[in-house]
Amino acid sequence: MSAGRTFTVAALLAAASAVGYAIYFDHQRRSSPSFRKSLKKRISKQEKQLKESHKQEQVARAQEVANYLAEELARDPIPADSDPNAQQLAFSAYIEQGDRLAAVPGNEMEAAAKFYKALTVYPNAAELLGIYQKSLPEKLYENVVLMIAAIPPANISSFLEGDDAATSGPTPDVD
Repeated sequence: MSAGRTFTVAALLAAASAVGYAIYFDHQRRSSPSFRKSLKKRISKQEKQLKESHKQEQVARAQEVANYLAEELARDPIPADSDPNAQQLAFSAYIEQGDRLAAVPGNEMEAAAKFYKALTVYPNAAELLGIYQKSLPEKLYENVVLMIAAIPPANISSFLEGDDAATSGPTPDVD
């Protein structure tokens, strides 16, 4: 028997075995309730593991963004000047730096930190956040939102607290 013939016979046996297993698997899937049940359990277990790993990745990413922001704010704090002209200058500088950093791939976190800082000095944070959503790339916007969730700026916190106060009704005046 030549090597080519041996290879052909081996390939045919492998193909026949694969087809036979496929037929057996299909028969079991269609006719055996216990096989279907175990197959569904395996599939649901895999889906659950996938969801859990995705959730862990999201938590890790949120933690990474929060750590980066804390380090960035420690290195370069947001100016506490209440002068509108100083805030406008800081806003313009942060937006410009964020745009420059966003143009270079790999600088998403640094750019998001600059956009976050611009958001903190902007008087109408909700409006600016809407603009960010429309104009920033998705990954960059997600980083900004994660930064807001990690360390909410004062203008966002007051906005959120204002919503809670508006929905809960008037508060009684106690003298």
